Amino acid sequence: METREIRRTVVNGWGALATAIVTGLILALYLLLAARVVNIPMIVAGVLLSLLWLVCLAGFFTLQPNEAAALILFGKYTGTMRESGFWWANPLYLRPKVSLRRRNLNGQTIKVNDLRGNPVEIAAVVVWRVEDTAKALFDVDRYEQYVQVQSEAALRHMAMAYPYDNYHESDVISLRGSTDEVSKALQKEVEERVSKAGVVIEEARLSHLAYAPEIAGAMLQRQQAEAIVAARSRIVEGAVGMVEMALDKLEAGGKIPLDEERKAAMVSNLLVVLCGHESAHPIVNTGTLYQ
Repeated sequence: METREIRRTVVNGWGALATAIVTGLILALYLLLAARVVNIPMIVAGVLLSLLWLVCLAGFFTLQPNEAAALILFGKYTGTMRESGFWWANPLYLRPKVSLRRRNLNGQTIKVNDLRGNPVEIAAVVVWRVEDTAKALFDVDRYEQYVQVQSEAALRHMAMAYPYDNYHESDVISLRGSTDEVSKALQKEVEERVSKAGVVIEEARLSHLAYAPEIAGAMLQRQQAEAIVAARSRIVEGAVGMVEMALDKLEAGGKIPLDEERKAAMVSNLLVVLCGHESAHPIVNTGTLYQ
């Protein structure tokens, strides 16, 4: 059975303090009078009233901004006081305090397999706060630890639902390439898991993401190979464009007649120069292509 928070107000502490001071003075005068007339029943009554007065002093407490106190009387939850200030309540109340401030949970790095089965290391930062103090105190045991454990479980489950990278598949959501979508999915899943503790998740984002050490080297080689192929493709594309432009300009001028064999030789030479790893070393041909 879920517990619901009940808002409660108590007595202003400054008014109660003034009353306590006046009451203490009256009790002191009463005890002095009883001692002077040596009236045993009056003395006993005065001592009992003084003890009761001392017990009532235990009812004073303070609340800081964004702090709440649950009021529990003989094991029964009676309400929650949320207003900051100086207050007085029944001294028999237990008053466990709960911080309502935002908190950061910097999760530990865990190892999990992604959607494709690749082992990855992942960690997340979760910003959370207590919304329902009754649920946080009475529906779960140690709500801070509960949030930590459930956040880690949600992170594991979410990481297994997406691949590490989309490998140039633009329609695939990945952990590395779709940060916003993954963060929203993580926040939603953590919220569903910690709602029983009266906790609200304000933000959840990945703080660490990498391949596990056992496959990091192989994946790095794969990324390097993809980068080399992409760079070479770009170089070849540019070189072909430059060769076409050179041939078009030479033919447009009409000063240098080029037959098919000369065009093929020029294309071959230009592509070698433009696509080669190292600087080209020209060879001067003093004859012709036909000798």
